[in-house]
Amino acid sequence: MTTQTKILAACALALSLSACGTFSRTPPAGTPLAEVTAKLGRPDAVYPDPDGGQVLEYRGQPMSQYQHMARIGADGRLVSYDQVLTSANFAKVQPGRWMKDDVLRNFGRPAEMGRERANGYEVWSYRYKQDGVWDSYMNVYFNGRGEVHHMDNTPDPLLDTRSKGM
Repeated sequence: MTTQTKILAACALALSLSACGTFSRTPPAGTPLAEVTAKLGRPDAVYPDPDGGQVLEYRGQPMSQYQHMARIGADGRLVSYDQVLTSANFAKVQPGRWMKDDVLRNFGRPAEMGRERANGYEVWSYRYKQDGVWDSYMNVYFNGRGEVHHMDNTPDPLLDTRSKGM
């Protein structure tokens, strides 16, 4: 075994062990709220759920491509704990039906907030890995009533190198 192969094997082992530590930190469904916060720490934000529960935000934005949300049922127990910034989750957004509160409950606070000059829409941008591959922004545009008007996906200007040097 060459020295380079040994180094790569050691790095792979270290990464796999660190991943195990991450998964062991995730409490199982049914865990009481007090145990969830004892294990995960204090959430960065808490949003009321219309079903009587609450959603805890564990923020990864503005620079990371992840954001975890812990859904707590009306009974005070963990329903789910997920990394929510995924292509599949963004596909669930319903323009014309979802409001800002729905976006916050599902994705947490964005990496950036701004305004589109042409139409005056408020824009929330989430940094994420599109389809697990591309360094991207999901841009959510809100009309004056706070409804999702439309969404679009663009390369992340800080991380995506496809357009650099052109």
